[in-house]
Amino acid sequence: MNEQPKPRPNMTAPTLLGPATIFVVLGLLAPLALMFRNSFNRYDPRELMVSAFTLENYARFFQDEFYQEVLFRTVWISALSTLICLVAGFPLAYFLVRQASDRLKSKLLILIIVPLLIGNAVRTAAWMLILNDQGMLAALLRMFGYTGSVGLMYSTTGVVIGLVSVLLPFMVITLHSVLESIDRNLEDAAASLGAGHLTALRRIVLPLALPGILAGTLLCFILSMNAYATPVLIGGPKFHMMAPTVYQQVSKAMNWPFGSALAFILMAVTLALTVGASSIVQRRYRRWAE
Repeated sequence: MNEQPKPRPNMTAPTLLGPATIFVVLGLLAPLALMFRNSFNRYDPRELMVSAFTLENYARFFQDEFYQEVLFRTVWISALSTLICLVAGFPLAYFLVRQASDRLKSKLLILIIVPLLIGNAVRTAAWMLILNDQGMLAALLRMFGYTGSVGLMYSTTGVVIGLVSVLLPFMVITLHSVLESIDRNLEDAAASLGAGHLTALRRIVLPLALPGILAGTLLCFILSMNAYATPVLIGGPKFHMMAPTVYQQVSKAMNWPFGSALAFILMAVTLALTVGASSIVQRRYRRWAE
């Protein structure tokens, strides 16, 4: 007699999601909850952290203009870096999808992906060799007779250059994937109806690519808001952004309560700006879809 097949175990949703949920809770949510609780504790120079429930750490941020300026600088540098990545990355991604041959596309994608295999600190250190007054850029300028200071190290411009170099591959890869999903026949149809290339790009490609543009923009903005190596190495000790400031409070000043409060303020601002921008773009996308 033929044996009856054994019944398969019931793979329900809780069974499948259980391991991942446990990992997220233990590895992410639990440390965040602990840090959130620490943000309400009180700092003491002798005991470092005293258990309490006070809002003085958050009040210190809103009463001190220095930390508010650090947050504002972080937001606008992140927004500027993200905008540059979008303006530079969209034409490159469009060229890869529509103009480049398969062989050239493969080589260019490898060149774009290779920097992601190198740590941010290593890439930033390479930019330090390029941007300092004795570096490659200064040597190139001296060949054309310029003998002054380059002035890019320990400056806002240098930090933006470093951030763009780190974030641009993320933007290009994200845009490349969404542009590849857009049927090229739509552009050909627009051209056959008399639309110019720029008109087809504005009326067809950009609306259809809007979800990818939003994803790439949010990704770059979030990474820039939390950047550490680039502001520290290129910006120098007098250049302050939120992530290095949080590190200084936690590791150097040993003020865990205030450092935790700064971390959650950074997280809240990043989340608010991300959700706000996402909702605005999605409403615009729905209008175009209608």
